[in-house]
Amino acid sequence: AGWRASAAQALAVTAELERVDAAVADAQADRVRLEGDAAGAARRRDEAAGRATGHRTRLEAELEGAADLATALAAAATTAVSCDAVLEAAGAAERAAAEAVRTAAAAVTAAQAAGFGSVDEAAAALRTAVWRADAEQRRRAHDDARAGASAALAEVELQDLPQVPAAVEGATAALETADARLRAAGGAEAAAADRVRALALLVPELDAAAEALEPLIASAAQARRLADLCTGGGSNALRMTLTSFVLAARLEQVAEVASARLLRMTQGRYSLVHTDGTAKGGARSGLGLLARDTWTGQDRDTSTLSGGETFLASLALALGLADVVQAEAGGTRIEALFVDEGFGTLDEDTLDEVMDVLDGLREGGRVVGLVSHVAELRARIPAQVRVHKTRTGSSLELVGV
Repeated sequence: AGWRASAAQALAVTAELERVDAAVADAQADRVRLEGDAAGAARRRDEAAGRATGHRTRLEAELEGAADLATALAAAATTAVSCDAVLEAAGAAERAAAEAVRTAAAAVTAAQAAGFGSVDEAAAALRTAVWRADAEQRRRAHDDARAGASAALAEVELQDLPQVPAAVEGATAALETADARLRAAGGAEAAAADRVRALALLVPELDAAAEALEPLIASAAQARRLADLCTGGGSNALRMTLTSFVLAARLEQVAEVASARLLRMTQGRYSLVHTDGTAKGGARSGLGLLARDTWTGQDRDTSTLSGGETFLASLALALGLADVVQAEAGGTRIEALFVDEGFGTLDEDTLDEVMDVLDGLREGGRVVGLVSHVAELRARIPAQVRVHKTRTGSSLELVGV
């Protein structure tokens, strides 16, 4: 009811402002018109006065200073008419100004009565016809909604409701949350149904593919076991790779041939034995060698040999490898063999045995070259290449060639 009263009051103020604006506009138009009439009258008066002065001058000149009565009367009448017009215009302008003042005062009074501080505020509050129509429509919609709510609350079933107002905002928020969860659940259910239908189509295909894959899995497992066996893994207890297995066969041949020379160089004490035992620390095996000591009847690790014994074993292996390679190459001879150092670790008897073995190789037509700093070898080797070092470089000297 208060809102409708304010709206009615605003409409009344609007109508009064429109009437005041129209009155002010009319007064301003009258004033402008009267001021124009007064200016025209003053202009005509001035023009008449000028013409009268000119006529008088001409008459006086023509009549030797005597004025014509008719002309004087006409000029006087015109001046009088002009003066009357000016007075009338001035009075109309004063009346229009007074009316404008009264109209402005009425507008101020009406604006203050409507609750506005000034006419400008009232003019700013003025709304267009479209806005007023929309506001009226919204007011009617609000009244209809209010009437519907009142009618619903007046039903018998709602008479026993609690007097404490319900938390509408909280309930609305909970309802919106529940709606959102319901929509999400509906979407999840639809997605799950789509997945179920897709799975129903894919499961038979998957079963068929798995059935077809079983032979391939078995073949792959067999290939994997074979690959692990070849790489030293899986059921390969020795952790020996296929390459190591092949090399082990050759190493047995090399060890057998090398043992014949090593027994001679060690007065029948040491020979070399191939072993495929598991290496320490879980390392791969298959290429191990042991030194068999015939004096003790024990197989020793080659790392327990002395420096001279290690040199003899290495020399025997090199010679055995050369013999095996020569045999595998269809009897192709290895014409030259070079031994670098190691002679300084041998005692005199052992050195004699080594030199006898090397002489035996040389007697078969093979060239044997020894690289050493041991002075005793100079007396045993007739053909020598001596290297002399100086500040300006090294030089070679051939001896016994």
